[in-house]
Amino acid sequence: MTSSEPHLETSDRASAPAPASSAADKRRWFALAIVMTAAFMDLVDVTIVNIAIPSITQTAGATESQIQWITAGYALAFAAGLITGGRLGDIHGRKKLFLIGIGGFTVASALCGFAANPEMLVASRILQGAMAALMVPQVLSIVHATFPAHERGKVFGLFGAVVGLGAVSGPLLGALLTEWNLFGLEWRPIFLINLPVGIAGLILGSRFITESKATRAPRLDLVGVALVTLGLLMLLYPLTRGRELGWPLWGHLSMAGALVVLAVLVAYERRKTARDGSPLIELSLFRVKSFAAGIAVQTVFGVGLGIFFLVWTLYMQMGLGWSPLKAGLTGVPFSIAVSVAAGLSVQKLVPRFGRKVLQAGALVLGLGVLLYIWESERYGLGIEPWQMALPLVVMGVGMGLIVAPLTDAILSEVPREHAGSASGLINTVQQMGNALGLGLVSVVFFGVLDDRLGGLGSGSEAGAGSGARAVVGSAFADAFQHALGWVAAVMGVIFLLMFALPRKPAQHVEGAGEPEPHADPEETREPVPVG
Repeated sequence: MTSSEPHLETSDRASAPAPASSAADKRRWFALAIVMTAAFMDLVDVTIVNIAIPSITQTAGATESQIQWITAGYALAFAAGLITGGRLGDIHGRKKLFLIGIGGFTVASALCGFAANPEMLVASRILQGAMAALMVPQVLSIVHATFPAHERGKVFGLFGAVVGLGAVSGPLLGALLTEWNLFGLEWRPIFLINLPVGIAGLILGSRFITESKATRAPRLDLVGVALVTLGLLMLLYPLTRGRELGWPLWGHLSMAGALVVLAVLVAYERRKTARDGSPLIELSLFRVKSFAAGIAVQTVFGVGLGIFFLVWTLYMQMGLGWSPLKAGLTGVPFSIAVSVAAGLSVQKLVPRFGRKVLQAGALVLGLGVLLYIWESERYGLGIEPWQMALPLVVMGVGMGLIVAPLTDAILSEVPREHAGSASGLINTVQQMGNALGLGLVSVVFFGVLDDRLGGLGSGSEAGAGSGARAVVGSAFADAFQHALGWVAAVMGVIFLLMFALPRKPAQHVEGAGEPEPHADPEETREPVPVG
């Protein structure tokens, strides 16, 4: 985040507000705490679920494809609604949409926590992602509307700390809640914990957040949203179900049809741009080489992360037989390394070395993945958390070098008037890539697991005897190593794509990609890191 933020005109703020009274000053800091808590809740909810997946599998009887949809469904709904959620806030009021979003997120969390079966859990997670798409875009828009420009640097520094805390605490909180088995509810408290937080945010937000709207907001592009969602569903559903169903013909036809839907989307967006200038996707941005390459990097990066985090959890808990708490604590060195490297990357390294830092991050992350594969093979089922620490720290350093400066690098050559649209698109494709990666887990992990297990079946039911337990564990380890090979290959692709990024982003730190003070209000939203 940068401190040189643009002025945002709103319906109830003058363009040059008088100095705030003490009461008003307190109100805006209360408002900040509320929206930051909501952002934290979303960030934690993205990471908290992975650690509980094995428990959901064992106690709720979720199938492998349902496991994927519990995570991918959230990412898909979130991605499809992000830009539209931001525009709805600009049109109807950011406070109003924030309250609708946090209220809906709380209800969806309750439905997840009380889900009677895996199908209900998947549907509730999709609803949760859709509500997050209404809530999250309002967070930084409310900050823009509430705080003067000279205070935003401090505010965004706090936001960065919240992001880091969410990344570290999500897996640990999920592990603790699952391990404690509160009231015999198994995994359900990971969702129910959102209820008191969400209710408090709803009550306090209605009191302390000031309403704001954009003076001229773009129109909604619901047809564009529908086409994006349809295309992704046509691709992801066959990927997740195809292996279980024996890869039927309709699945291949559906995945091929997704390309047709994408072509229709491009044609429609061109027409909508010419007609009213408010498309879901600003296609002219892709004429900027660095932006087009950066979007490709962000998408492919999301694919790699989607694969890694799910198979990592399954490997530790279902393959090695670790408890959720042991698995959660194992990830702490990774989270710390990401946070430290991200800070160094933005403050010290990128201003001096430019894109070489991001490329080094891709190589270091790939090296960490290869080291993890080697250690998994060497130590087998006897591997311990301390032996995983080195590859995880190396991977965390690599990720930290990439995630913090990547948005600035992508935006550095984007025209200022399109900065907001570009930021929204960056966040959207990151989530879409994540959903695609989760879909590919069916191919790169579960497919290998089936081959290794043969007639034993997958999961815990095959682990009754010690011999069967060893076979299952070895199968999970092999599938994990195979999936990590794909992640390493993804890092190689990212390294090559990064050659199209600017050597040294000219606007880095001083305001990369920031819109002009009177830019389109939709374009005043900062990109929000979302897990």
